[in-house]
Amino acid sequence: NTERFLAGLPAHHALLYGQPGTGKSSTVKAILNEYADEGLRLVELKKEDLADLTGVLELLRGRGPRFVLFVDDLSFEEHEVEYKALKALLEGSVEEPPGNVRIYATSNRRNLIRERFSDRDGGSDDVHARDTMQEKLSLAARFGLRLTFPSPDQARYLRIVEGLARERGLQIPQEDLNQRALLWDRWHAGRSGRTARQFIDELEASLREAARSG
Repeated sequence: NTERFLAGLPAHHALLYGQPGTGKSSTVKAILNEYADEGLRLVELKKEDLADLTGVLELLRGRGPRFVLFVDDLSFEEHEVEYKALKALLEGSVEEPPGNVRIYATSNRRNLIRERFSDRDGGSDDVHARDTMQEKLSLAARFGLRLTFPSPDQARYLRIVEGLARERGLQIPQEDLNQRALLWDRWHAGRSGRTARQFIDELEASLREAARSG
């Protein structure tokens, strides 16, 4: 998708969603590093900046490089209305988005706007509550490219740990490494690339401390 974008071909806005720590933000930043020499630039927006999205687009429209507008950890509470500006851009209902700009967003939720059980039960004074709910939940569908980042299973998690340990040059028996990694997984926020890296950071520090004291 990014290569098509750089080549001037039709390309999608992209939504990367999945559990925290599974590599969504790292993937977007890796894409920037990979294609920076080909003219790709990244502009990071906070969620609250979306209210000024039209102004940002006008600043970028027609400029030489191609820009990815990166919105990290995108989600909206029920009372927040910034999603409407984003929705208008994605569907081109107000004006055609600039050809040199695409939005890449990450989120921990597939449905970007929080849905409550009361919304489904009709616990609202909105006469057209179901239509309102569907409007909110349809935001994710406006992204032409939607990528899921699942949490790794145990085997994949251990392979990530093994690869990181090898990169760091850590000398530790494989069985001991696996046992420590699984114990870390149980005591922390579940399996993810981030959890694996945090474990390796802790392991490297403890091994170096042991080597110094020995």
